[in-house]
Amino acid sequence: MAKKGKKRRGHGGKTIAVNKKATFEYFIEERLEAGLVLQGWEAKSLRAGKAQIMESYVTVKDGEAFLFGALITPLPTVSTHYTPEPRRTRKLLLHRHELNRLIGAVERKGYTLVPLSLYWKNGRAKLEIGLAKGKKQHDKRATQKDRDWQRDKARVLKAHR
Repeated sequence: MAKKGKKRRGHGGKTIAVNKKATFEYFIEERLEAGLVLQGWEAKSLRAGKAQIMESYVTVKDGEAFLFGALITPLPTVSTHYTPEPRRTRKLLLHRHELNRLIGAVERKGYTLVPLSLYWKNGRAKLEIGLAKGKKQHDKRATQKDRDWQRDKARVLKAHR
C-alpha cells in the first residue's frame, strides 16, 4: 500500500523573494502563477537569491503582462563584455484566457496587479501575482491591530504552558 503524501499549500517551491508589503497595502482577491522570461545571468542570480520585488508592479500592455521595477542583482561572475540591467522590464508568461480575464479586471473593475512572491517550481522561476484592490487607511489600521492581537495572544498562550 502506497503512502499518502502531504498536501501542500501554496506553490511548494523554494521561495526567492516575497512582497510582504502587498498584503498590507491591498486586499488580494485572486492569485495567479506566471512564468518569467529571463536572461542567463538573471537565472543564476535568482539561484543565489539576489532578487527583490518589494517596489515592483505588473502592467498589461498590448495584450501582454510585464513586470516593472523588480531588482535582480547581477553576480560578480557575469561576463565582462556584457553590462547587465538589474531593473529591466521582464515579460510574464500567462495563458491567453488568464490574460483576457486580468485585462478585463484591471481596465473595467479598477483592480491592480501586484507581484506577491518569486519562487522556483520544477526548475523554472515563477511569479505569483495577485489581483488586488487598494486598502484605505482605516483598513490598514485594522490589519495592524489584528496582527498585534494575534501576536499578544500567542505570547499569552505560550506563557501559560
